[in-house]
Amino acid sequence: MISKQTLQDAVELKLLQPDQLEPLFTFLNNTGHQPIKTKGESNESIRFVRSFGDVFISLGIFLLAYAVTLTSISNVQYFIPVLFFIAIAEWLVRIRQLILPGIALLLSILFFSYQALSLDYKSDSFYGIAIFSAISLLFYLRYRMPFSIFPFTLGMVALVINQLGVDVFQQPIILTVIGLIVFAVAMSFDVRDTKRQSHLSETAFWLHLIASPLMVHGIMVSLLLTDLEWLRGIPFEIFILFFFSVFFLLALLVDRRAMIISTQLYVLYAITQLLQNQLSNTENILTIVLFALALFVIISGTYWYKFRNLIFGFLSTSTISHYLPSFALTDHS
Repeated sequence: MISKQTLQDAVELKLLQPDQLEPLFTFLNNTGHQPIKTKGESNESIRFVRSFGDVFISLGIFLLAYAVTLTSISNVQYFIPVLFFIAIAEWLVRIRQLILPGIALLLSILFFSYQALSLDYKSDSFYGIAIFSAISLLFYLRYRMPFSIFPFTLGMVALVINQLGVDVFQQPIILTVIGLIVFAVAMSFDVRDTKRQSHLSETAFWLHLIASPLMVHGIMVSLLLTDLEWLRGIPFEIFILFFFSVFFLLALLVDRRAMIISTQLYVLYAITQLLQNQLSNTENILTIVLFALALFVIISGTYWYKFRNLIFGFLSTSTISHYLPSFALTDHS
């Protein structure tokens, strides 16, 4: 069984051409020669660093970018470092397929593009965001680097809100709708890579990281601002805990732990308020809740796949299982 890392090593040893890596890897996957996930290997793997060398190179890129800011160049002259960093990306990202240095390069390109265009944040915000989104999208299309979809999506969300011309804090339901759209796009990537072996699933990770807080904050703020008849008599803290439970189950179903990060503060608030109401004389309630929440996160993270198989294992033989990550994967226990 040949892993992608093995093929990347072959490229570095010049035993394989860089442009042959993805087609060969896809061929091996489609013909049943998938790498075996061993005990202790997470299905939701996000590969940032292959070695400390990646960190070292990324540091060099940021130092180089900082050095450029100390020079006397200005305005359109900043396109010179933009082109220089693009050239480096051709080597480090396209040929060597280094992810962390690729992130550093994209951030540097975005920064110097902003400097070169000399856009005013207030009057030219639409054009600035549109250009940043376009650069990020082109970076993704060129290098298939999953992280680049993150600034692109953030830019698109900002553009939509900008064009709607509404205060999302007064109409938070808009955040929920946008979050659901981003979530649907993320799932479209996930269902095409249920084995989590290509850049598609990593791209979905960054989309889930955006979609979740949009959905959670949109729903929570909407409930805070809306006087719903059916919620009367139900403590808001209870509803938060119910919502967290549903959201946790959804994250468990689609195997995305990143989704529940955005709910932690709300859960912390809800449990603290409930304990204060029930145990008014208890001191250090926040400390107790933090300990409990921390233990929950550690246990659920450690036995994630055991919980997933226990709760949703009955779906493993259903039609829906074809659109979800495998239920046979092991966890880190």
